[in-house]
Parts: sequence; structure tokens; C-alpha cells
Amino acid sequence: MIPLDTSPAALALRAAYDQQIRSRPGSANGGSVERVGPLIRKVGFEGDGFVQYLGGSEDTDGAELDRLIADQVEYFAKLGVKFEWKYYSHDLPADLPERLTRAGLVPDEEECLLIGDVAELTSEVVVPDGIRLREITARADLERMQAMEEEVWGYSHAWLPDALSAAITDDDPAVVVVAETDDGRIVCGSWIRFHTGTEFGSLWGGSTLPEYRGQGIYRAHVAYRRNLAVERGYRYLQVDASPDSRGILARLGLRPVSVTVPYIWTPPA
Repeated sequence: MIPLDTSPAALALRAAYDQQIRSRPGSANGGSVERVGPLIRKVGFEGDGFVQYLGGSEDTDGAELDRLIADQVEYFAKLGVKFEWKYYSHDLPADLPERLTRAGLVPDEEECLLIGDVAELTSEVVVPDGIRLREITARADLERMQAMEEEVWGYSHAWLPDALSAAITDDDPAVVVVAETDDGRIVCGSWIRFHTGTEFGSLWGGSTLPEYRGQGIYRAHVAYRRNLAVERGYRYLQVDASPDSRGILARLGLRPVSVTVPYIWTPPA
């Protein structure tokens, strides 16, 4: 795990993210979204739920917070679907993870929240010979990207064409980018979402076939999407990075400002 950046500049980026992204309901992306007290609660187009906690301090009443967590469990239990409570390491109170665990939520793999000012990020898009970057919207191309993702990860990404088709025309529109060989094989795919009414774009994807890693293709995807953000007048880029990419992103100038952990509740069988 790379150390978090606690410099004043990094803390200012994190504060902007909390204010502009975490506090807004945002796009439902084919599902539903509502504000419930200090929470934003979503039900995705495939049914799973998502909870974003907005309040909290070291003085937050413990019993009230426990009731709030229990209410979410009850809500999604009635729907019969699992949900994710997205926890950030700077969330308060400090014992929030223990309270989530006591309520039956299970921590999944942690990620690192990185944020960068586009002015500090490279604009140079360099790809190996025989590779080109291209924006895609057609269903056939999205299905080819799905096949690439499944080759990388070894499990179904059947949701991806529908999700990205919806995202491309959403209120927070997405641009999908692939790296292709000269003969049309997709070897890497990513997308960026532009969060309307904010200064933020968010980076997603970036999976690369094993034999094409280490050649700067992922780095080129970051630079390409950075340039799209600049063209549209966005100031910041944000990404929740896996262990595979967080080091690369930090070297490209994005600052690691928090750790995120999805706490998952699953209905009893």
C-alpha cells in the first residue's frame, strides 16, 4: 500500500471531492437514487444497492449511527438484494468500520482514492507501434471490449455493454476508449465519466491483456482521458485504484488521498 499524501494540496483535493462528488446524488445510471438523511442511497439498474455516508464526526451519536446502519439493512432486506456501504478511511467516527461489521456487513478488497489536478498530469499520448486509441460507442465494439475484459479477468462481464451504452448518454456522460491492434484486436479498454455541475471527471477500467502490459498503453489511456477532461473544462481527475494500478497513477501525478473499502451486506440464502 502506497502511503497517503497528507500535504495541504492533497487535503484540498480530498475536500473538493467530498464536497462536489460525495455530497451529490449524481446519476442513477438506469437505476434509482435518493437522499436519506446523511446518506445517498442508490439501487442499480441490475438491482444491487449502494450507500454513500455523508455525515459523521468523532462526536456522532453511536446509537443513532447504529440505527442508521440497521435501517439500510432492513431496507435492502425487504428488496432481497445485496448492498455496498462505501467507507473512506477519513470517515468519522473512527469506529465506523466496527459498527458496519457488527451489523453484518463484510469488508471487501480495499482500493485507493487518487485525485489529480489536470494541469499537473501529462498530456502526452504515446502508444507502441501497431496500436491506436479509439473512442467507441457501437454495441458491437462494446461487446468486443466485454470479450477482452473476460479474457483478462476470467469471469463474465455480461453487464458491461448495457452499462456503458447507458453511461454514454447519461446525465454524467461517459466516453469509452479502447486500444486496438492494426488488425482490430482490442487489448485495453477504459472510460471516463464527466460529472455534470462539478469540476471532476472519474477514470474507470484500464484492463489490459497480459501480453500487452508494460508497454505504456495504460499510461496512454490516462493521458488521453486527461486531455478529454481539459477539452471539456474539467479541473480534476479521480480514480479508485486497485493495487495493480495505484502505483502507476501515483507516478503519473495523481495524489493518494484516502483508502476506500466496500462493506457488503448480502441477504441470507
